Amino acid sequence: MTTYVVHDTTVLLKRSLRHILRSPDTIITTAVTPIAMLLLFVYVFGGAIDVGGARYVDYLLPGILLITVASGIAYTAFRLFTDVSSGIFERFQSMPITRSSVLWSHVLTSVVANLTSLVLVVLVAVAMGFRSSAGPLAWLAVVGIMVLFTLALTWLAVIPGLTAKSVDGVSGFSYPLIFLPFISSAFVPTSGMPTPVRWFAEHQPVTPIVNTIRNLYAVQPVGHDGWIALGWCLGLLLVAYALAMRTYRRKVG
Repeated sequence: MTTYVVHDTTVLLKRSLRHILRSPDTIITTAVTPIAMLLLFVYVFGGAIDVGGARYVDYLLPGILLITVASGIAYTAFRLFTDVSSGIFERFQSMPITRSSVLWSHVLTSVVANLTSLVLVVLVAVAMGFRSSAGPLAWLAVVGIMVLFTLALTWLAVIPGLTAKSVDGVSGFSYPLIFLPFISSAFVPTSGMPTPVRWFAEHQPVTPIVNTIRNLYAVQPVGHDGWIALGWCLGLLLVAYALAMRTYRRKVG
């Protein structure tokens, strides 16, 4: 059974990746907004924000990486919605393929596309002066966190992709996810926020994830933020996966 799932997922993944290669503007568009934010905050607001003596581009980049993923998963939901509304799902159901492979192909395509967008954002940050003395293990840890975060949000995106009634409905769900980093330590330290806002910022998932990535880049101990970030990513992934599969079974049942 596992062999069939892997084979069917691989075939459908190649199909999805071909669509991406035929329209690379999707990846470019995904990276445009985060890059614009990076340029705006570093060159316009960065000089007025005190981040304890660190270069602002180094402080800002981890939050921009999360915004990049939040922007990218909107396209995953849209591609899934397109397959559902065009009748492709019905065709797949009539073919001898495992049902879960249909979703997994979209999810893995999202991971590949988002990692490509993240590379573009990091390259722009390097051109703007971002520097890190982190070693290979720290960079691998950052990649691992971003993959877990991408998987969690992608499985969350599967739900509106299957249930939305319009294009506006399927794309609108990502807006709160893009906005969430603004109420965190992504752009400014939480110490200067009003008490209620600071409490929310310090107890939502973005802050420990951003702090962990920032410390890894700065070769600093991640402390308890690392475990909290891992817990948030895995917890969101498990919940989103369970809800997405339940929605999918209802859709095709």
